[in-house]
Amino acid sequence: MGHREDLLEGAKRCLLAKGFVRTTARDIVKESGTNLASIGYHYGSKDALLAQAYVSLVEGMGDAFDGDGTVDAAAPGSLERFERVWANIISTMKDPGSVWRLSMEVLALGDRLPEVRAHLAVAQREAGRGLVPLLMGGREEDVSDATADTLGSFYVTLMTGLIAQWTFDPASAPDAERLTAGLRQVLEAATGSADGALSAGASAEGASSAGAATDGAP
Repeated sequence: MGHREDLLEGAKRCLLAKGFVRTTARDIVKESGTNLASIGYHYGSKDALLAQAYVSLVEGMGDAFDGDGTVDAAAPGSLERFERVWANIISTMKDPGSVWRLSMEVLALGDRLPEVRAHLAVAQREAGRGLVPLLMGGREEDVSDATADTLGSFYVTLMTGLIAQWTFDPASAPDAERLTAGLRQVLEAATGSADGALSAGASAEGASSAGAATDGAP
């Protein structure tokens, strides 16, 4: 690996060991076997490197989100698929040393980490874009910006809430079954039936199909 890759891997290890605030540039240099000048040359700043390291750690959770391959057996947009995907995601939050605790650090200390927060705010849209096909099927590259900003944002908001609950009160944090039961109640109240409602809302931009599902409800 070159210095850029070495820095990224070193920063990831430092984040997991120390978090954002306690990690220094010298920590990263020592862990990666590089030098201070390399941080500025390849990433611009320590905080930009830490933000990229965090994004890389989250991206590495993708296989865990897919689980054992049973997600694709459930129909795209179905409540069954919703429950399976969120069961996989929640399983990554149960470890006290989970990468998600870093999200809480950013939320709690955002004013002290303005550059990290700015980088991660940009990354949120892409995180939502990646969640859409996981739950709705299709390919990430086909998810439009409008869908990423609506449906994707919905999923990111749901994930952020789950991370907070599993971090602060894991004993009462909802599992995927409870989460799905809650969503079913919302859908039944809104449409009269939960069956197929998620799929209906997953049309090109969601609006026309969601309207059709409502019109056809009893």
